[in-house]
Amino acid sequence: MKNIQQIAVLTSGGDAPGMNACIRAVVRTGLFNGLKVWGIRRGYQGMIENDFIPMDSSSVSNIIQRGGTILKTARSKEFMTPEGRKRAYENLRSRNINAIVAIGGDGTFTGARVFMNEYPDIDFIGLPGTIDNDLSGTDFTIGFDTAINTVIDAVDKIRDTAASHDRLFFIEVMGRDSGMIALHSGIGVGAEAILIPETKTYVDQLIHQLERGWLRNKSSCIIIVAEGDDTGGAQALADVVKQRFTQYDTRVSILGHIQRGGSPTCNDRMLGTRLGYEAVEALVRGKSGVMVGIVNNQVVYTPFEHAIRDEGKMNMQLIRMAEILAM
Repeated sequence: MKNIQQIAVLTSGGDAPGMNACIRAVVRTGLFNGLKVWGIRRGYQGMIENDFIPMDSSSVSNIIQRGGTILKTARSKEFMTPEGRKRAYENLRSRNINAIVAIGGDGTFTGARVFMNEYPDIDFIGLPGTIDNDLSGTDFTIGFDTAINTVIDAVDKIRDTAASHDRLFFIEVMGRDSGMIALHSGIGVGAEAILIPETKTYVDQLIHQLERGWLRNKSSCIIIVAEGDDTGGAQALADVVKQRFTQYDTRVSILGHIQRGGSPTCNDRMLGTRLGYEAVEALVRGKSGVMVGIVNNQVVYTPFEHAIRDEGKMNMQLIRMAEILAM
């Protein structure tokens, strides 16, 4: 077991509600264990540019309820180069930091793996921070619950105006490679159809479904579309459908980055806090090169090479259920 005395925490990639709760837990658990804790601003780019700040208990006061990340985040092309990683390593060693807690997703863990291979004296623990909930080794990722609740709140409001005007709304949600946000929020709002990257979209079948709803005198229809759906997104799909199905006044709403923001839900505050605590405990016990996750309410450690985007994580039974309930 290594003698860890100084650790650093960073957030990398897309921001996610609950990251601040995670940072708070890392800092205070580190201090409890007698460690000096540093924050690295702007992820790996800040590590290269020597953007380190000392963290104490007051540094993380009154942040658990805030969205985004107080440490800011960035995607660093320079970290993909040996020269960039060398500069990052030299900055860490100049402060005697020998352990990192990295909060992020695929790219964050890939960067950590490469860095550890080159500089094995630096330990890394990863925490799953992404609204997409598409990583192996954890039932839920930090930010997912807040994102789907944000979508549900927005769509409930859109449903009110859709019903008032006999409108068909195509609502695009985030999910370039994963339909988890679309599926869970679509079920939550009772969408008439949910279109995701994991399944092929058949426009004829969708129109037939809309026609059935019209015959049942449905006053509105909500179609949830993940941005990575194979039709090209909500606008492209709406353009095709409204030419062939004219009964409804067709509108498109792209929710965009509101899904990343906002105060985290209790679930995300709890998840971020629990994972931040477990990350430091894992480092103290000598673990490295793993992502900490929660599966069936139990803490699990997944090697970085396995904690990647998991296309098999999509619950096909939920997809079938959603199709049945939309009839």
